Amino acid sequence: MIHPWLESDWRRLVALGARMPHALLFIGPAGMGKRDLAEALAAHLLCLSPAADGQACGTCRGCTLRTSGNHPDLMRLVPAAEAAAGEDAEAAANADAAPAKGKSAQIVIEQVREVQRALAVTGHQGGRRVVIVDPAEAMNVFTANALLKLLEEPPPECTFVLVSSAPRRLLPTIRSRCQQWSFALPPEETTQAWLRGRDDAHRALFALCGGVPLAAERMAGQGWGALLARFVKDVAGLPEGDPLRLAGQWESWVKSKEALAAGFGMVQLVDWMQRWVGDLAALRLGGRVRYFPAHDGVLAALAVRTSHAAALNCYNEFGRIRRVAQHPLNPRLMLEDMLLRYARTVAGSRR
Repeated sequence: MIHPWLESDWRRLVALGARMPHALLFIGPAGMGKRDLAEALAAHLLCLSPAADGQACGTCRGCTLRTSGNHPDLMRLVPAAEAAAGEDAEAAANADAAPAKGKSAQIVIEQVREVQRALAVTGHQGGRRVVIVDPAEAMNVFTANALLKLLEEPPPECTFVLVSSAPRRLLPTIRSRCQQWSFALPPEETTQAWLRGRDDAHRALFALCGGVPLAAERMAGQGWGALLARFVKDVAGLPEGDPLRLAGQWESWVKSKEALAAGFGMVQLVDWMQRWVGDLAALRLGGRVRYFPAHDGVLAALAVRTSHAAALNCYNEFGRIRRVAQHPLNPRLMLEDMLLRYARTVAGSRR
């Protein structure tokens, strides 16, 4: 699938033709459609008779093998946990299957070795082979070094497509072996067309995730619109409310069936708090609300109660809290600390 904001990049990719490099690195914010573009490129390269616009025909033997998930010349390196999650979702559609546990969140070295063995022989279809690595930053240093050997001496007729939202976490030598393609946020006219006909929850989530369409679509599909509405209601009630009481309510919230089913947890809650304070700091510095534009009036009222220094300090403190939010030693204490800091920030007098 080629998303509207990636159509020009798609045309540039297809135009490379025989000049297609052996390795590409797709860089951009999560939710931009980089994976979809990588899959479309793989389909193009493996299709025996692509259309005039470069998209796969969908009917040739190469396309049939690919769509059935059995193309021997298309290899994907993804974290085992992600692959297992996909299998669990498919099984759950037909049975009450429990999600697989204990799977690695990294791309491990054995996966690269399997690809090395597969690439040691001639392509099954006698043409190009494609290896998609997504997310590339999920490789540990041993895996990355094993892949680097393949990139330094690439097999003939093989294209590697690496997808990353955090390219700085990749080895410099990996980046240097790839032709880098950076994808910026879609232009406003494109996003406005995308938002047309979507509800207020989509619009709120779109702003929250910084204008990344597919990230907003995913969150809306998980029911995050209602979660965001509750968050705004709660945080806007401080400092008049009790931060310690709210911390207890939020601890129960992130452990609730509703939150667990939506994939919402402590990391997202801290992230939202930091973005809320980021908007508060932006207003105090003469900027505009970015993440919560539907609540700019509430934020403006809070902004007059604090100083820009206090708002910026709170934002930085939340950044430190965010780094440990994945595995907090004591979730309740972490929430209390965060909410007390925020309450003190918005309770002070303007200076």
